[in-house]
Amino acid sequence: MEAWYIDESDADQRLPHKCDPNKPVSLEELKHLGILYWMLNADLYETDPELQKIREERHYSYMDIVTVHKDTLPNYEEKLKMFFEEHLHLDEEIRYILDGRAYFDVRDKEDKWIRISLRKGNLITLPAGMYHRFTVDETNYTKAMRLFVGEPVWKAYNRPADAFEARQKYVESLVYPLIDGK
Repeated sequence: MEAWYIDESDADQRLPHKCDPNKPVSLEELKHLGILYWMLNADLYETDPELQKIREERHYSYMDIVTVHKDTLPNYEEKLKMFFEEHLHLDEEIRYILDGRAYFDVRDKEDKWIRISLRKGNLITLPAGMYHRFTVDETNYTKAMRLFVGEPVWKAYNRPADAFEARQKYVESLVYPLIDGK
């Protein structure tokens, strides 16, 4: 997993968009934004005890797998544009990359974009109420496990969505940092 501040270019969203010079973002900085990250063995996802432990500890009871590729996702280009609209969810967003590559863009405390590059084996959790967007990279392919607490909720709220309690709690967590993830 690698993260960096992105440039202001409006070139293809699938490009890396690194600043020149690059401005990397550490795992510790992402953690301060409420983002959790694990590196797992994606070849073992069906039987991986480490994944099972994470699912149990975090109560991720629902799982499905989605392949984002022009041959498998109906209306591929439309869906990519929709995923790339800045939005938030009222619940955590959990993605485990089983194959391919993808980007999550998230906002820092000053509302600047950070790009998180995910590859096979990366599991990431974005907190409820965090503005973000998603895209594949130039390979136009990722296979990801989606995890949820309870029944899946697919609803995204495009920005502005500041009135939601999840957003307000998230913003408060940036002012008063989480202690031990609670």
